[in-house]
This record gives sequence, C-alpha cells and structure tokens, in this order.
Amino acid sequence: MSSSEWLQKNATLSHKNAMKEFGISEDQLVQRMKSGKLQYRKNYAHGNPYFRLLRSEVKALAQELHGDERVENQEVKHQLSKINKEINGLKRKLKSLEKEKARLIGMEKESQ
Repeated sequence: MSSSEWLQKNATLSHKNAMKEFGISEDQLVQRMKSGKLQYRKNYAHGNPYFRLLRSEVKALAQELHGDERVENQEVKHQLSKINKEINGLKRKLKSLEKEKARLIGMEKESQ
C-alpha cells in the first residue's frame, strides 16, 4: 500500500472502530498486526494510545474471516446506525431551535 492511502479521507480507522464496524475481535486484529498482515500506526488521543489501520486491509480481513455477505450486511448496519444517530441529533437540535423560536416570539409580542 502506498503512503498516500494513509492520508486519504476515510481510508483509515482506529482499531476500536474496526472492531465495531467489521465485527473483528481485538485479538484477531493484534494477531494480524504482529504477523505483518495489517499495517498500522500508533497514535494517541488525550494521552491514550490506539492503532490506526487501513480500512481496505481491515475489510479484506473481515471478508477472509466472515465472508463477503456478512461484511456487506455489517457495513449496511453500521451506515444505518450512523444515519440514525445523525437524525436523532438533528431532531434534538430542531426541538431546541423551536423552543428558542417560541421564546423569541413571546418576547416580541410582549414588547409590542
């Protein structure tokens, strides 16, 4: 893999997200990293270490371990989960904005 893949948007993910997104255990990831089958880079977030992995290599590993169909289903579930989180966040924001709007309309009526 070229070093440019490490710089592309969404081409890498943390080992924790790889576990969630592709249904791979930490032991399986670490074993492949130690054997050189998965490239990784060690990073730190708030002083805590984590491994960055190439998404394409993790996906290939998941396909090897679980098969194409399960990986595809897992990807669909993950995308739906992300979309539902975003929708729920937007609903909360909309509710907050509607309350603020009602408050401002009330203030406007009082000043008239």
